[in-house]
Amino acid sequence: MTTEAKYLKVARILQKRIEDGVYKTQAPLPDQKTLADELQVSRLTVKKALDGLQRKGLVYKESGLGTFVLGPVPIQDKFDSPANAFSGLANLLGSDEVTSDIIEFNVEFPSEDIQHYLKLKSSDPVYNIRRLRRLEGKPLILEHTFMPVHLVPNLTEDILHNSIYNYLHHDLKLKFGVAYRKIKAAKADDWDQKYLKAKKDDPILELEQIVWLNNGQPVEYSTSRNRYDERNYVVLETNSF
Repeated sequence: MTTEAKYLKVARILQKRIEDGVYKTQAPLPDQKTLADELQVSRLTVKKALDGLQRKGLVYKESGLGTFVLGPVPIQDKFDSPANAFSGLANLLGSDEVTSDIIEFNVEFPSEDIQHYLKLKSSDPVYNIRRLRRLEGKPLILEHTFMPVHLVPNLTEDILHNSIYNYLHHDLKLKFGVAYRKIKAAKADDWDQKYLKAKKDDPILELEQIVWLNNGQPVEYSTSRNRYDERNYVVLETNSF
């Protein structure tokens, strides 16, 4: 089992304990060493799991005191998605629940905008990927992604039907460093109407992002669009001072 899979598994275990009331609201969680020993993983794996739970709004950290259960957030919805997550849709919502329809999958030379976003030359080929992500068979997100071929070699349709991020992290051993994300409202375009079943005047929520590897190279420019009534983006902020 990979480190990535371990921290996701630990996060699911801890989340279930919180939901089942094993860990009470406002009470501290066991310290990282205790959890690591119990679950037979490293403290780094536990830390990554807790970081993910914090982004989801389930726990919060107090400097020098530990990690505490936040408890149910009254305005939280099951389709809320952390705006600062790196794990990808399949890992957030469950790989068994998320499927992908490939609408476009081409290798081409980048436009001027994509050259600028990904720091490429006009002769550097990129993948142009458009996918419809479904949750339990229902259209949820329309993704349009560009990635440099030289950084992400041998991308296949089989990978696109599953998780690109798992391929990057597990197979290519690439690590994300920074992501800049912009969330904005838009009107439904022809793609949204066709694939998201949006009406012509429906508002659309769009997340635009650039992701850099930990060596500073941009590896992804993408937009993710969903209907206004299908998904929200959330941020949990804590004041540890």
